[in-house]
Amino acid sequence: MRVAGWHPGRTITTCMIGFAYACGTQPSDIPPNEVVPTPEQVDYQRMELIGFIHFTVNTFTDREWGFGDESPGVFNPTELDARQWVSVAAEAGMKELILTAKHHDGFALWPSLHTEHSVKHSPWRNGNGDVVAELFAASEEHDLKVGLYLSPWDRNHADYGTPAYLQYYRDQLRELLTGYGDVTEIWVDGANGGTGYYGGANEERRIDRETYYDWETTFALVKSIQPHTLIFSDAGPDIRWIGNERGFAGETNWSMLNRDGVVIGAADQAYLNTGDPNGDDWVIPLCDTSIRPGWFYHADQDDDVKTPQELIDIYYRSVGRNCVLLLNMPPDQRGLLHMNDVRALREFKRILDETFANNLASHKPVQADNHRGNHDYFSPSNLVDQHLDSYWATDDGILRAALEIDLGETVFFNRIMLQEPIRFGQRIAAFSIEARVDNEWMQVAQATTIGYKRLLRIDGVEADRVRIVIERANNVPALSNFGLFRASHAETER
Repeated sequence: MRVAGWHPGRTITTCMIGFAYACGTQPSDIPPNEVVPTPEQVDYQRMELIGFIHFTVNTFTDREWGFGDESPGVFNPTELDARQWVSVAAEAGMKELILTAKHHDGFALWPSLHTEHSVKHSPWRNGNGDVVAELFAASEEHDLKVGLYLSPWDRNHADYGTPAYLQYYRDQLRELLTGYGDVTEIWVDGANGGTGYYGGANEERRIDRETYYDWETTFALVKSIQPHTLIFSDAGPDIRWIGNERGFAGETNWSMLNRDGVVIGAADQAYLNTGDPNGDDWVIPLCDTSIRPGWFYHADQDDDVKTPQELIDIYYRSVGRNCVLLLNMPPDQRGLLHMNDVRALREFKRILDETFANNLASHKPVQADNHRGNHDYFSPSNLVDQHLDSYWATDDGILRAALEIDLGETVFFNRIMLQEPIRFGQRIAAFSIEARVDNEWMQVAQATTIGYKRLLRIDGVEADRVRIVIERANNVPALSNFGLFRASHAETER
């Protein structure tokens, strides 16, 4: 989005420890693009991997979407332990957990003052439980952030489809945003309207998705209570859906989007999947998928948990394509994550750590055909200094460039990583990677966008030099990080 108060171009005169420049006055940063992320959006993107907890009465009725007529009495997890959820998530490398505080069935996982359809009328904790509170408490132990999903569609509430329901929905949002602590994210999806219990009406209710919810008023309420909370929906304003639930972003993926015309629940999925290089708003792309076929726990899916290799593939197609990956992990009827899910997550993280433990390009000599002002602050060596905030950039008007890394010896690699300093905007639209093999240069990869992070999987090559060729950019190109890696053999095992 177009942001006031975010000034990546200001001059800094303090010493930045570990960067490729010395303490003292440094030149101004590169001019930012017209559309840049907020600091909160930059921090969010750097999390890379977050988790979803789908848990409600559906867990006990073996359904994906509750009708709204479920008795609170069915909700009775015998061993619920949010600390287990958080511990597993942290071990897997997740930095945030989003909880379905209320799904389409309308059952509130906290003792809401605005409905009787909640945990306060369940046998769990003798009606004194609060899942939201337990998640917040557990998350503090592992320094995990917390997000909340409050379904816009409520198949239980008698007023759904009328203006009175909007007040109810906002009252519940206010409860969640004022009663528990910092909420990193509010999650809104597009499942709205249809058949439901609706307080006993047992009928079908349709709404106009473009006008009924008056989303801008609701979003303004969220920001008025917690200004730093980011909001997810098809249309953002801060985070956008990627257009599918398989966890895959497009090969080309811009963080920019034109929010005008994107209707929550009826968006152009192809547009969401690639973003818009000419978009007026910065809306972080988020890939969501579940570790199981369903979003809620079903015992007959215990043997259908995604393999670690499938999760790795999703990681490359999401985080590796300028997205944050939101992976759902549904607790079972005990209120615990099933061991099949836990084992898959542990092996997924082990493989990732093994693959990316050793950057073969780290601190190797780098040369560029242009670097801004020939100043060390923009030195090509910033690409391999292991500091995400330092960066290389070209002089004004230079939109094509090449950088060469001398590996010092012949090494084998089959994974490539590039990152842009996105606080200045997303710039690179086309690039290629060349490798010198037996004194002959050969192209080993070609792609379009980079953004926060681009991961490329290639057939393995043995090379002593590597060249990055930037072929097209919308402004002065800049890169903050580059890596070469050798994938773990476990990545392709089945």
